Amino acid sequence: RRSANSCAEEYLCNETERESEVTAVTPVYLLCTFIGCLSVLIMCGNLLVIIAIIYFKQLHSPTNYLILSLAVADVLVGVLVLPFSAILTASSCGYLQNLLCKVRGSFDMFLCTSSILSLCCISVDRYYAVCQPLRYRTIINVRVIVIMILVSWTLAAVNAIGITVRGFNQGQSSKRCVLFQNSSLVIMGAVFAFYLPAVVMFTIYLKILMVAEGQARSIKNTTCVGRKSGAVVSKMERKATKTLALVMGFFLMCWTPFFLCITFNPLSNNTIPVPLIETFKWLGWSNSMLNPLIYAFFYKWFRSAFRMIISGKIFRGDIINSKLI
Repeated sequence: RRSANSCAEEYLCNETERESEVTAVTPVYLLCTFIGCLSVLIMCGNLLVIIAIIYFKQLHSPTNYLILSLAVADVLVGVLVLPFSAILTASSCGYLQNLLCKVRGSFDMFLCTSSILSLCCISVDRYYAVCQPLRYRTIINVRVIVIMILVSWTLAAVNAIGITVRGFNQGQSSKRCVLFQNSSLVIMGAVFAFYLPAVVMFTIYLKILMVAEGQARSIKNTTCVGRKSGAVVSKMERKATKTLALVMGFFLMCWTPFFLCITFNPLSNNTIPVPLIETFKWLGWSNSMLNPLIYAFFYKWFRSAFRMIISGKIFRGDIINSKLI
């Protein structure tokens, strides 16, 4: 009777006994412990963000609603994707591959795509806030934000379901759970889920950077008191933009290695080692716990909200309208 020591992401759900022995470097129980700890950190950190934005009225803003959408996608990674990965790692994959591999692959692609589309929406929000500040409040309102969130999640769901169904309909071996059976399907999924949104975000933030530098030069030459108040607002917008650009930067650093691997692996006749792909996949999942740390480090109002939530002050009285400093 053979026990499976590892299950490869999207490519393997059950390997031969020899391959399992080769890839078994870390005991299963240690890996499951790591998965459990990572899942808890992801859920706790992003739940703090979700509760803070929903509870405190000061955080009710278009940008924060987009951050809320991103936090929901991240917390679902901890709730749905990582537990399935733990089950597949600790169990005999042969009994679970038809169900769990499909479920994990679908949720993984869906949540990853929704995260990067949420980041795309945030970049659009930052573009109008920095590049067209006078029109920002009329163009970017709650109704527009809700539409952007619904569209991004819908597109993510359609992409995940379409790619997953097509991948499995192309057949799979008895020992493998194959999500992508050919290189064209791999590239198509990577382009729509990662490369195209990444190029859009990079272009928008490059434009924002150029405009922000121009604004900084204008502010330096400003002497009028009336303009100084506008300069302060512009400075706050640029700080928010830099922080959210940092969020995007960490996202790209964590996910780019994995998407490069799954793109070039079929083109190179599957020469990239499966453990390396798995490692990059875990790097991508770990990104879901970084965003709350970035918010807590750069935003004093998020730090204040987190302290109130952790200390239980939100249960002791009505502090919804509290000033977060």
